[in-house]
Amino acid sequence: MYFKALSTEWKRSPGLESHQLSYTIKVIEPTRERQVNYDMLGRLELQEAAEQFIFRCYEELNRTPEEAEERIDNIRNEIERTGTYEHTLQELEHGAKMAWRNSNRCIGRLFWDKLRVIDARNCRATEDSASQLLHHINSATNGGKVIPTITVFGPSTPGQDTIRIWNHQLIRYAGYETPEGITGDPASISFTQQCQQLGWSGAGTEYDILPLVIQRGEDTPKWYRIPEEAVLEVQLEHPDIPSFSSLGLRWYAVPIISDMSLEVGGITYPSAPFNGWYMGTEIGARNLADTDRYNKLPLLAGLMGLNVSSETTLWRDRALVELNYAVLYSYKKAGISIVDHHTAAAQFRTFEEREDRAGREVTGDWTWLIPPVSPATTHIFHKSYKDEIQSPSFQYTKTPY
Repeated sequence: MYFKALSTEWKRSPGLESHQLSYTIKVIEPTRERQVNYDMLGRLELQEAAEQFIFRCYEELNRTPEEAEERIDNIRNEIERTGTYEHTLQELEHGAKMAWRNSNRCIGRLFWDKLRVIDARNCRATEDSASQLLHHINSATNGGKVIPTITVFGPSTPGQDTIRIWNHQLIRYAGYETPEGITGDPASISFTQQCQQLGWSGAGTEYDILPLVIQRGEDTPKWYRIPEEAVLEVQLEHPDIPSFSSLGLRWYAVPIISDMSLEVGGITYPSAPFNGWYMGTEIGARNLADTDRYNKLPLLAGLMGLNVSSETTLWRDRALVELNYAVLYSYKKAGISIVDHHTAAAQFRTFEEREDRAGREVTGDWTWLIPPVSPATTHIFHKSYKDEIQSPSFQYTKTPY
């Protein structure tokens, strides 16, 4: 048997948004001839994604068109030979920054080009991965002067085991179901149960730090305890409400998202934990205030002596403002990076202006960009945005448990 290519043509297949290259192959056998259509869509889509990324990336890095063309030729050959390609360190670094710039739900994109990228692509063992994650926690925390950081582990590659992080965030509090109710963070109950099944046990307090859970390929995931000294936390207090401290509220310094994948030029990195710094309302208006999270507003309202008999007293709003003020005050007093929602919105306006000058459209998810406190006081509330995914990007992944 041998193959002979009779024709090559671009054509659009039904239901496909992109073109695919179709080879009409004549298969000659001793007794018969038949026509076979070989679909090369997968590699062609990867090649197209790589080309689009390289042209944009190299232009932004002030590389010449000739350099981009040469790199694309090399990538094309690598894809033909192996079915995939490998980013250079510079491509990975800028691609990760572009992904932050394209993050539709993030109000803090002004600082996208300040992202520090840690290359952990050669890290394959769970023990080494745990060490890398602890390094990320320590270096990003930076004594409270938080550094936006991303650690990129190996890409999804056929025939190779990849590292998968089970945590939603590298640092998060456990949640326990007890006969008396829920202790800790209700959002963490399912993951806490998974950790317990793997052999971990916590003290059962409201603020137990969950372990790192890391999986290599299809192996059984392993858990690694985070040393207490590695987690910087803030005890919340209020300058005008002395009894506020009696609530015992606290939160950790750095939000490090770890359950999203990074896509750059058609290559997916399943584990790429990243962080910025907190916007105060994330803690004060959501984590500690939501009824399905820590739900602390009723306790604070009682402490403040507010009339909670009717919603018309706006006791929730009054308690919410003071809780958010306490968060900002406490983080600032502790010397830990944080931003209020008004400043964050102003920074986002600056980001929009810079992107406009660069000739790039700002996409966004309006429902996430508006802050949960006083959104109408920000310009974002009065605008609309296209919620379109642009590449490179961060993408949500399916929970592995």
